[in-house]
Amino acid sequence: MGMYSNWILPRLLNSAMDTKTFAEERKKALAGVKGTVLEVGFGTGHNLPFYPDEVERVVAVDPSRESAKLAQKRIAAAPFPVEYLPLTGERIDAPDHSFDAVVTTYTLCTVADPLATLEQIRRVLKPSGSFHLLEHGLADDPDVQRWQTRLSAFSAFVLGGCTLDRNIEALVRQAGFSFERIDKYFTEGDPKVVGWVTRAVARVASA
Repeated sequence: MGMYSNWILPRLLNSAMDTKTFAEERKKALAGVKGTVLEVGFGTGHNLPFYPDEVERVVAVDPSRESAKLAQKRIAAAPFPVEYLPLTGERIDAPDHSFDAVVTTYTLCTVADPLATLEQIRRVLKPSGSFHLLEHGLADDPDVQRWQTRLSAFSAFVLGGCTLDRNIEALVRQAGFSFERIDKYFTEGDPKVVGWVTRAVARVASA
């Protein structure tokens, strides 16, 4: 799996995530992002063209150095500085309360410990900051849920840890966030087992 996960998979995902549907979803999810931004699960940089003009800087966290290489053209084209850090979401090397916004897109399905990642996001977010997320996960439809549970281990094996049956809303709430806005729906044209998404803006919940 070494060559597959380290070299082949980043290229497969770079191509698979570069569709009109994904582009439209990213644009909606990134609306309102501004200031100094942390993106967890940067991948090959597909979000960069959709950041609003109010973004001043992006710190990009992703453990895949090969994906970062594939992102170089997008990084060079960005109208703001992009700093890439080869880190996992569970260990973000940044001071407390240092970002105006944090972004995850199709990330919480793959990180080894989603709660630890969300707790790190909460830690580095400014008290006035916003957490913008676009994630696929456990559907509201019980029939779809059953298939997601059946196929999740296979998906994780083939797609570098990507699971299908994480309850994104529940995880975000459990990590100490409240939702300013949340939309959940099936994306058009995608198989339902992978097409259920949660697109939301969350903030650190009041004590």
